[in-house]
Amino acid sequence: MAAQCCCRKAPGAEAAPARPPPEPPPALDVASASSAQLFRLRHLQLGLELRPEARELAGCLVLELCARRPAPRALVLDAHPALRLHSAAFRRAPAAAAAAAAEPPCAFAFAAPGPGPAPPPPLPAFCEAPGAEPACCPLAFRVDPFTDYGSSLTVTLPPELQEHQPFQVILRYTSTDAPAIWWLDPELTYGSAKPFVFTQGHSVCNRSFFPCFDTPAVKCTYSAVVKAPSGVQVLMSATQSTYVEEEGVYRFHMEHPVPAYLVALVAGDLQPADIGPRSRVWAEPCLLPTATSKLSGAVEQWLSAAERLYGPYLWGRYDIVFLPPSFPIVAMENPCLTFIISSILESDEFLVIDVIHEVAHSWFGNAVTNATWEEMWLSEGLATYAQRRITTETHGAAFTCLETAFRLDALRRQMKLLGEDSPVSKLQVKLEPGVNPSHLMNLFTYEKGYCFVYYLSQLCGDPQRFDDFLRAYVEKYKFTSVVAQDLLDSFLTFFPELKEQSVDCRAGLEFERWLNATGPPLAEPDLSQGSSLTRPVEALFQLWTAEPLDQAAASASAIDISKWRTFQTALFLDRLLDGSPLPQEVVMSLSKCYSSLLDSMNAEIRIRWLQIVVRNDYYPDLHRVRRFLESQMSRMYTIPLYEDLCTGALKSFALEVFYQTQGRLHPNLRRTIQQILSQGLGPGAESGGAAADSEPGLLLGDEAPGSAISLRDVNVSA
Repeated sequence: MAAQCCCRKAPGAEAAPARPPPEPPPALDVASASSAQLFRLRHLQLGLELRPEARELAGCLVLELCARRPAPRALVLDAHPALRLHSAAFRRAPAAAAAAAAEPPCAFAFAAPGPGPAPPPPLPAFCEAPGAEPACCPLAFRVDPFTDYGSSLTVTLPPELQEHQPFQVILRYTSTDAPAIWWLDPELTYGSAKPFVFTQGHSVCNRSFFPCFDTPAVKCTYSAVVKAPSGVQVLMSATQSTYVEEEGVYRFHMEHPVPAYLVALVAGDLQPADIGPRSRVWAEPCLLPTATSKLSGAVEQWLSAAERLYGPYLWGRYDIVFLPPSFPIVAMENPCLTFIISSILESDEFLVIDVIHEVAHSWFGNAVTNATWEEMWLSEGLATYAQRRITTETHGAAFTCLETAFRLDALRRQMKLLGEDSPVSKLQVKLEPGVNPSHLMNLFTYEKGYCFVYYLSQLCGDPQRFDDFLRAYVEKYKFTSVVAQDLLDSFLTFFPELKEQSVDCRAGLEFERWLNATGPPLAEPDLSQGSSLTRPVEALFQLWTAEPLDQAAASASAIDISKWRTFQTALFLDRLLDGSPLPQEVVMSLSKCYSSLLDSMNAEIRIRWLQIVVRNDYYPDLHRVRRFLESQMSRMYTIPLYEDLCTGALKSFALEVFYQTQGRLHPNLRRTIQQILSQGLGPGAESGGAAADSEPGLLLGDEAPGSAISLRDVNVSA
C-alpha cells in the first residue's frame, strides 16, 4: 500500500497568498543571477510519472535547501511555459536528511490505474518520512514571463525561516510539449515497437523538465523515482539505479553534485550489452548488435588512456545509450550515461571522435564545469584538447592531426560566414540579458578554445607536464564550477617559471586577448604529423580545380579515394563545397568519377556529396538526394539539404519530397523544415550565417529557424 502523502493543499492556498511575492529584478535571469546566491541547494528529489499517451510528464520535485542569510522572502527558480505548477509546499527538513543530505530518502506515491475510463490521474506525491514534521505548509507562488526560453517561478517562503536551517520546498507539476522532453511515437523509433522519450537539458532546457536553478554555477546531488508504462526501460544519468518490481518503479541516485543541465532521462524499448568491465551500450534491439560490435573493448581503452592522462574516472560506470534520429545534437555528455544519436553508427571515425569527446567531458565539463555559459569554452575547449590527447595515445598523432585539420577548416569557414568581428567569435562571449545561451554554441567555443588550451600546453614545453597540470586542476576543482581566471591562475601557479616570464602578457598573445578578441585563434597547432593524410587531399582538390579539366580529371581518377579515411574524404568534399558553384563540366566529371562510390559510403560522406549536387543544380543526381531524404530522419542530415534546396532553384523539388516524408519526421524537425520551406531561407540566414552553410543547427530551445548559429561543417557534440 502506498504511504499517505503529507502534502495536502489547503483550500484556496494557491489563490490567496499570505503575502505577495517580491517583484523579480528587471532584465535578469532571476534564478541564476539572484536567488541562487541566497540559498545552498543540498539535494533534489524527483518523483516522475511518464504518460506517453498524453505526451505528459507528471512530477513532484523536492528541493533540499538552506538559506545563506536570515529570512529570505522568496525562492526564485527557472521554469518554462510548458511546465504547469499545481502546488507548492514547505516543510522543515527531516532530521535524517538534515544530518546527511548525501542520500536522503526518496519516497513518492503514484496512483494505481483504475478499471475503465478514468479522470486524469493525480500527480505523484512526496510521502512522509520518519522524522518529518506531520504536515506541509502550502506556499503561494507566481509564474512570470522572462524570455522566449523560460519563465521565472517565485515561491513565497515562511517569514520565520532562519539562516542555515535546512528545509524542503515541494513542487507538484506537469510538463507537456517541453523543449527538454522529446516524446516519440513508436513509428518514429527504429523498432516501431514502443513509445520513446528522452530529455536534452543543454544549455537551459531542463527548466522545462523540472523547476530548477538552471545555471551551471549551481550543483547538487539528486535522487529520482520514475514510473513508466509496463515494458519500458528507464535510464537516468545517475551513479546508482535499480528497478523495484513490486512497486513498478525505477530508482536512481547521483552521488556527486551536478548542474541541472546534466540531469537526463531516457525511456523506451532499450536493451543492454556489456562492452567492457565498467561500460555497456543500450539500444533498441535491432541496433544493439551493431553498437556492440563497434564499441566492444574500445570504450575501456579510451577510459584507461584518459585516466593515465587526467586521473581516476570519478563516475563509476560509463554507459552509452543510442537514441533515435530525432535526438537534436550528435552526443551529450550526461554523467554515467552518454547520449548519442544512432545515425552516427554509420560513420566509424565520427563515432570514435564523438564518443572520445564525451569521455573527455567526464573530467572537463562534468567534474569541473564552467560557472557561466559565457565561458562555455572552459568545458568544450578543454574537452576537445583532452579528446585529441586521448586519440593521439590510442589512434596515433597522424589521425589526430587529420581530425584537427578538418575541424579548423570548418572554423575558418564559419568565420568567413560570420565575419572576423562577430562577437560570438570571442571565448568570453557577453551574454545579454534574455539571450538563450544555447545560441552561443559554435565552433569558436570548441576550436578557438582548443587552440588556446594547446597554446598553454606549448608554453610549458612538454605535453606530459601539461597533462600533469590538468590532472591537478581537476583534482582541485572537481565537482565545482569555475571561471576562466581559476584555470589561468592555477596554470601560472603550477608553472611558476612561466609566471616569472609574464607569459600571460606576451605581446600579441596576451591571455586577455585570447579571451576577449574577436576573430581567429591567435595561434594554431602544428599539424605536420598529419601531412601524410592531409597532403593527398590537397593534391586531389588542386587537380580538380586545375586547367585543362580533361587532363586533370584523368589524373584525379587514378587516385583511389575508397582507401581513404572518412575524414580525408569529408575534408576533400568540404573543399569542393567551399568552391561551389563549380563549372558544370567539373560537376559532371566529379559525378562520373565518384557518385556511385560515394553513394555506397556512410552518411557523413553522402550528405556532403549531395550538397555539392544541390548547390550546383546537378539534376542527373537528384534521385540520390530524394532517396537520401526518404531514408534519413535525423536533423543532422535533413536540415542541410533542405536549406540548400530552398536557397537554389530546387524549392519545388524540396516541397515534393517533404510532403512525401513528413509523416516519418519528429514534429520539432517537421516544424523547422516547414519554416525553411515557407521562408526559402535557412536557419543561419537571420543570425549572421548563411543558409547554404549550416548544419543541423543547435536549436535546442524552440527549434525556430533564425534563433541560432547553425553548424553544417562539424559534427556537434555538446
